Amino acid sequence: MSDESNVAVLLISHGSSLPYGEEVFNEICEKFKSLSKLDAEVGYMKVSHPTLKEAVSNLKECNPGLKRIIAIPVFLANGIHTNIDIPTILGLNPKEVDPRQPDGNYPKGHYLYGLEDIDFDGDLELLDAIGPNPKLLKIINNRISSGLKESKLDDDSKTGVLLVSHGSRLNYNYEFISNLFNQFKEQTEYPCDFGFMELVEPNIPSSINNLTKNNDIDRLIVVPIFIAPGVHTTRDIPTILSLIDSDESEHHHHHHHDGEGHSHSHSHSHGHGDEKVEFDGEILYPDPIGSDDILIEILWDKVKEVL
Repeated sequence: MSDESNVAVLLISHGSSLPYGEEVFNEICEKFKSLSKLDAEVGYMKVSHPTLKEAVSNLKECNPGLKRIIAIPVFLANGIHTNIDIPTILGLNPKEVDPRQPDGNYPKGHYLYGLEDIDFDGDLELLDAIGPNPKLLKIINNRISSGLKESKLDDDSKTGVLLVSHGSRLNYNYEFISNLFNQFKEQTEYPCDFGFMELVEPNIPSSINNLTKNNDIDRLIVVPIFIAPGVHTTRDIPTILSLIDSDESEHHHHHHHDGEGHSHSHSHSHGHGDEKVEFDGEILYPDPIGSDDILIEILWDKVKEVL
């Protein structure tokens, strides 16, 4: 490894309107600093503060002799944000042409319009997103175990597992979750499948219906493959699963620091588009990845590769 005294790490998050998203990323940052012994700061792409520009300024303030910043998107999969938005905000070349604005001239009001330059004259290196790292399987298995602890059914009840991801119009997210799912499937004895919250098939109801029709399942553990709790994990997915009613979803915040999940057992009739969840067994819904120690190890492994 090279001299690390003038190296810092920028942990990049999307940003969320919900406060506990920031809480999780602050925990991730503190754990990362403790493990790596490097200066680190969270920077948000939009909505939250500090912005990426502000986070770089904070790192410079902590270490006036700073010569190198390693920026790592704390995103599970590459996509428009990691390949276009983040490099553009950081003053780097985008990794691909923006399908939303191929000429790169963003309209007034767009978050990439009129960006101020990042004030840093050292080396700024942007890494890729986390990707389908095999270590994520341990987190998934731990979430399944925590879900089972919440079950009201007997230990010999038949269990199925559904991995749920966001979905994207680009292929990156599909490639990520299908790769991760194939790894998971090879090491589990549970009947399993994956589904997407929106934008791409298979959606959550169709995946649940296929899985539960083709297998004898009494309870289903739905594992959200998301890092931080947010609107999707606390409102959108629980609504699709009928863990909350659509009219209460605006007020419901499904958030547990202790790893406990949400269990629900009755007929699930909430639709996703035209399709409804037809499974009438128990659904268990553990927490997303959060500031899990294994995630911190994955981030540190990625940084060590370029030190």
